Amino acid sequence: EPTVRTELMEQIPPIAIFLHESRPKFPTAFFEYVMPIVVRYLTDVNNQVRKAGQEALLILLEQDLVAQSDIENKVCPILLDLSAPDSDDEYKVEAVNIICKMASMLSRTTVEHLLLPRFCELCSDGKLFQVRKICAANFGDICNAVGQEATERLLIPKFFELCSDSVWGMRKACAECFMAVSYTTSPEVRRSKLSPLFISLISDTCRWVRQAAFQSLGPFISTFANPSSAGLYIREDGTLSIRPSAQDVNSNSCQPSSNITLMSSSASAA
Repeated sequence: EPTVRTELMEQIPPIAIFLHESRPKFPTAFFEYVMPIVVRYLTDVNNQVRKAGQEALLILLEQDLVAQSDIENKVCPILLDLSAPDSDDEYKVEAVNIICKMASMLSRTTVEHLLLPRFCELCSDGKLFQVRKICAANFGDICNAVGQEATERLLIPKFFELCSDSVWGMRKACAECFMAVSYTTSPEVRRSKLSPLFISLISDTCRWVRQAAFQSLGPFISTFANPSSAGLYIREDGTLSIRPSAQDVNSNSCQPSSNITLMSSSASAA
């Protein structure tokens, strides 16, 4: 019964945590018995079971309970098979979604060598716009996961493609994550490539794309600032924040810095 398998998947994370805490008594139980079940259920015929398996996998990765060898040799090959060009549409959409979500939890080397090539292929998937939209919505997270060099070499060309996609929802998703993409690139790429691209979004024929671009304008501009002098930085959750400079921290609290006050107002307006 699918409901039994779904319930089982929901119990996997607490079982894994227990086995991890009791490793001296059960040194190989998780890797021999539990992990194979999670991997197998990623391809279950029932979508609710697959969804429960995906959620369990993400929790295990977040808790750092899965060995690097299992990620590379068991999990990634399954996801690559499910997201292959000839894969079933429903499986492919689910696979690209889980790839995007787990990218931030894996090592940069694993993401760049195993998952990034497939992600780039999926960005150009001409069959399913849902696949391209998931890629666009998570583009900033992938850039952050692989770093500046891979972003500029492999991802920026794909970002240009998505920003000119015929489906307006794709262009809107790109506008919404523009700051995160910009933050990962060098000042030169930001100025010479991303600025003209952003202008095209802010002048888009669809008002929903233009609205999303205008909402991202302030955050995008902030990526041009020097963090050491402006105090602007990106938190781990991708939000823009302000770090007071040492001079402001040491100054008299009765005489607040006009620079910080101005930035706070600008950030609020953005």
